Amino acid sequence: MTSIAIRDVGMKFGAVTVLDAFSLDVGQGEFMTILGASGSGKSTLLGIISGLRQPTRGRIFLDGADITDAPANRRNIGLVFQSYALFPTMNVFDNVAFPLKVRRKGRDEIGREVERALSLVRLEGYGARRIAELSGGQQQRVALARALVFNPSVLLLDEPLGALDRKLRQEVQGEIRDLQRQVGITTVMVTHDQEEALSLSDRIAIVNAGRLEQVGSPSELYSRPATAYVADFFGSANIVTGRLREEDGVRFLDDRGVRFPCEGADGAGDGEQAASLRPESIRLDLEPSGRGVGAVVDQAIYLGTTVRYRLVLENGRQLVAMVPSDRQRHPPATRVWLRWRPDDIWLIPQNPGSGNAAASGGAGR
Repeated sequence: MTSIAIRDVGMKFGAVTVLDAFSLDVGQGEFMTILGASGSGKSTLLGIISGLRQPTRGRIFLDGADITDAPANRRNIGLVFQSYALFPTMNVFDNVAFPLKVRRKGRDEIGREVERALSLVRLEGYGARRIAELSGGQQQRVALARALVFNPSVLLLDEPLGALDRKLRQEVQGEIRDLQRQVGITTVMVTHDQEEALSLSDRIAIVNAGRLEQVGSPSELYSRPATAYVADFFGSANIVTGRLREEDGVRFLDDRGVRFPCEGADGAGDGEQAASLRPESIRLDLEPSGRGVGAVVDQAIYLGTTVRYRLVLENGRQLVAMVPSDRQRHPPATRVWLRWRPDDIWLIPQNPGSGNAAASGGAGR
C-alpha cells in the first residue's frame, strides 16, 4: 500500500489561480475524498496526482518518492473517469486488457489478470460482450477493472458515479467501498456529492476556491466544522451569529435578543461569534419552555420520512428544521417553540488556522 503527500501545490491557468498552496496527506490504504463545488479545483488536483497535469508550484510524493516530474505512464496509478472512457469498438476483455497490452505483457499473463480483474468487479463471463450491450453500472465496473488490472499502487476516481441514476448510484457506492477494502488500495476520489463522500470515505477534504478548508472524518466535519463554509456545504446548517454571553451559569449566543443556548465555547473571543446548528437537531413543540426559542412556521414541506420547516424567529432570522414526519405536524402560521441540546450548537472558531496545516497530520483512520 502506498501513501500520498501533496506539498504546497499551486496551479494557475493564465492569471486564474485554480489551486493555492494546497497540502494534504493520504495514508496507506485510506479512502480519501476531495469534496467541493464545481470549479473548486478538485479535478485539477486529481490530474496533478495522476500526472496528466503539471503543477505551477509544489511537489507530489508517493511513499516519500518525488513523482512531480514523472510522466503519467511511470506513476503506476489507476484512474477512472466520470465518462468511463471505454473503447466502444472493443469488447469487455480487450478494454480491461488494454493497460497490460501497452505494458507489453504476455498473452497468458494478460488472460489471467483480466479474469482476476473481472472477478473483482463481479463480471465473470462478460469478456466477450460489447460495451454497448452493458448497463451504466456494468460499464462503470469495466472501467474499475481496467484501472485495477495492472495492480496500481494508487486508485484515482474522478466523479465515478456521476453518470448513474440515483438508485444505481447508491448500489454501486457499496460495491466500490467493498472493493476498495478487499483490495486495500490507497484511493482518492473527487466529487461534489456529499452523500457519496459520506458513504465511501475514511476522511474527506473540503475544497473551496482552490484552498483546503478542512480535512477530517465524516463525523468530525459534520459535527465540528472549522469554518462557516464547511458547516453550510457539508450537509446543511443554520448559521447564526451573535455575542457569547453567560447568565446564571448558562452560556448562550445572543442574536439581537434571541438566546441560543450553547456549549463548547472555550477560547471564544468577546466579539461577534458564528455558530452552526443542524436542522435535524431542532425539535418543535407547542408549549413554551424556559430555554426554548419562539418562532412561527413559515413553510412546511413533506419529504417522506421528514418534514422540512422554514421558521421565522422573533428577531426576523430564518431557521430550517428537519423533523421526522411521524411527529405532530405544524402548518404555516403555527406558533412553535424550538429546542435543542446545548451541545448541538457548535461555535465556529474565529481563527481556525490554515486547513492545509491541519491536513498534514496522520491518516486518522
